[in-house]
Amino acid sequence: MAVTKELFGKAQDGSEVYAFTLENANGMKARLINFGATLVNLYVPDKDGKVEDIVLGFDKLEDYYGNESFFGTTIGPSANRTGNAGFRIDGKSYQIEANDGPNNLHSSIKYGYHKRVWEVAETGDNSVTLFLEAEDGDMGFPGNKRITMTYSLSDDNALQLKYHGTSDKNTVINMTNHTYFNLSGHQAGRIEDHILTIHAGSYTPVIPGSIPTGEIAPVAGTPMDFTEPKPIGQDIGAEFEQLKLGQGYDHNFVIDGADGTLREIAVVEDKKSGRKMKAFTTLPGVQFYAGNCIGIETGKGGTTYGPRVGMCLETQYFPDAVNHSDFPSDIFGPDRDYDAVTVYQFV
Repeated sequence: MAVTKELFGKAQDGSEVYAFTLENANGMKARLINFGATLVNLYVPDKDGKVEDIVLGFDKLEDYYGNESFFGTTIGPSANRTGNAGFRIDGKSYQIEANDGPNNLHSSIKYGYHKRVWEVAETGDNSVTLFLEAEDGDMGFPGNKRITMTYSLSDDNALQLKYHGTSDKNTVINMTNHTYFNLSGHQAGRIEDHILTIHAGSYTPVIPGSIPTGEIAPVAGTPMDFTEPKPIGQDIGAEFEQLKLGQGYDHNFVIDGADGTLREIAVVEDKKSGRKMKAFTTLPGVQFYAGNCIGIETGKGGTTYGPRVGMCLETQYFPDAVNHSDFPSDIFGPDRDYDAVTVYQFV
């Protein structure tokens, strides 16, 4: 097990951005950069031992300044959507950036944590720990915050993402990672034939703008049901209002039995390559996004990306949880630190 470090580029403020490569005994490698705490490459052997890079991304730092699809990035402090770009905490109202119609998406398009150079706290035998600090009022959010994230890779082919956050005021902390997976290889085309299972008997329906209604709805008898393995593309074009609103799957699934402990939440399998990925998290929800709105753009190695060439399993507190008192709370502060673990394991 080893970690190697190389210069990836220079940020717009002149600071140096580094790439760190984690490698295990099985030929699996994860390469990340401290700009946006972004996963750039994930090399995984297939059934014949052939190694492919299975995540979408870019070769150059400057492309990550655009990155409208958030390839590989760490999102914070508030992932997903916040209705009407506002919320109340402790009796005080806060307004944040309205960047998705009247709503907020991923905190800020230009200034979110995915567009910042994180500091390197330490590197271990198989891990890299990054951190950033944000002042009270940053992007409109209360509290002086410190967020730490550790990427680690084990010899059982598990990539672990571990988060810790503190704030001196009650505030929203709902971190996620926005990696797009294509188990056939990032250059292989669409993912509708990937077989997906999600251990979730319910989901949170949305209104136009993808803001949750507040309902926890059963998936049974609907195209949202992934409790048994099925191809992503099997029902994605069904006549179902929720799929029309998301232009396909882009919904929060309510993880069965979530209690803050690490548990398996999903399995993705690609029959062509034989790769199978299991996802685990301590969090109560996961946004399954089928990449419906990926724009036509040039990715790594000159590959042309477009709609549904990658899929995301974004572990999270529920979208707009701060405005829904019956959702698990994503408010953290002096009396409650933020801690979360997510694992993507290849079996």
